[in-house]
Amino acid sequence: MYGTGFEARVIDPASLAFDIDGVVADTMRLFIDIAREDYAITHIAYNDITHYMLEDCLDISTAVIGEIIEKLLDGSRDEGLRPLRGAPEVLTRLESTFGPLCFVTARPTPEPIHQWMLKTLSVSASGVDITATGSFEAKADVLRERGRRYFVEDRLETCFDLERAGITPILFRQPWNRKAHPFIEVDSWQALEVLIAF
Repeated sequence: MYGTGFEARVIDPASLAFDIDGVVADTMRLFIDIAREDYAITHIAYNDITHYMLEDCLDISTAVIGEIIEKLLDGSRDEGLRPLRGAPEVLTRLESTFGPLCFVTARPTPEPIHQWMLKTLSVSASGVDITATGSFEAKADVLRERGRRYFVEDRLETCFDLERAGITPILFRQPWNRKAHPFIEVDSWQALEVLIAF
């Protein structure tokens, strides 16, 4: 599950940052819920999402995919957005022990997901620092500016970009990142917690 020679308890929490969608927030399950509830699309399952670009793996029109993604990003459906199992507990422990949590997302704006984070985690507003880059490619620059050397990410292509920029990616296992790769990989927040030097 982990990269070669990667020992437990080696990541300095001050050097760690996180993606949000697919790592903290179970965004793809909400995508499926919206497709079912708003568009009567009942034929897709979580494991059908085998590519990050949804139009490449789902039999849904590009227009409908775009509409659902807009609903995901604008915060209007966040009451149905759930965290991935274990994320709130590990993140709350990190924040209470080491200070503000650093998140870098390709979302265009941070406000809706920031409000969701505050409702989901037992932290104050100052305990959550979210940078919305608007693009996957901009994450590496933000992480370097913040002095973060490790980044938990679910999009495999971004992991390759981060590695080229000198940042160590930790791939959070999802159905859409099941291709060969050389990165540290975790399949749960419990597995990630083992790597952090608390």
